[in-house]
Amino acid sequence: MIDIENARKVFKEYVENYDINDGKIALKYNHILRVADISKRIATDLNLSEEDRDLAELIGIFHDIGRFEQVKRFNTFVDRDSINHGEYGVKVLFEDGLIEKFNVDEKYYRVIRLAVLNHNRRAIESEGMSDNELLHCKIIRDSDKLDIFYVLNTDKFINSYGIESMEDEVFSDEIVREFKEDHYIDYSKRKTFGDKWVAHMTYVYDFNFKSSYRAMKEKEYITKLYKYVNFKRKETIRVAKEIVDIANKYIEENCN
Repeated sequence: MIDIENARKVFKEYVENYDINDGKIALKYNHILRVADISKRIATDLNLSEEDRDLAELIGIFHDIGRFEQVKRFNTFVDRDSINHGEYGVKVLFEDGLIEKFNVDEKYYRVIRLAVLNHNRRAIESEGMSDNELLHCKIIRDSDKLDIFYVLNTDKFINSYGIESMEDEVFSDEIVREFKEDHYIDYSKRKTFGDKWVAHMTYVYDFNFKSSYRAMKEKEYITKLYKYVNFKRKETIRVAKEIVDIANKYIEENCN
């Protein structure tokens, strides 16, 4: 049995160790709660057992637990400039012993560890995983990305992109090529804040469930994000519209 009510209580107590008035801390606290809800909804859509629905929700609570110390120590969400927040989350939970406060049965430890480790990797490292472990890794990745699109459409640019305004941004040719041809962005090649926007749009290629694509379509996240950033440069607008069209077409194709 998984005590979700207790898990949410302990999580709230853990976050109280940090400055909730910090925009980045508040962003991650609310993001995690929403991801937990989305994870349970996806598990429900998949007709999973009550145990797996609760487990999906619990993994949602755990997935970004490493973010709070990352922000406190480095004031950034950029892993390459600080720490890998998935790996650090596993450290906080299992090496530092935080998970003991959640009263979680040890039989769930392996799947939780694998899901947290893999939620922010380029791809799931699935070798040796059971079907159930792989399923939970897919659920948290979809849930995380769905809420990231919500955050990108609603939060301040300074928290999401590290810049006050996106109006004058441009794209690097190689990043645009990677979006169109590779369906993957090499983050080491990003040169502009506009490139970060393109990298986020590339998330559409990495959803695992039709329900996730349907949610993207229903909420019109791609089109809204284009409007929200409000690019002003003529060439940036032209290329951004191409990216939006490609992303929306891909979503449409994967809804069916």
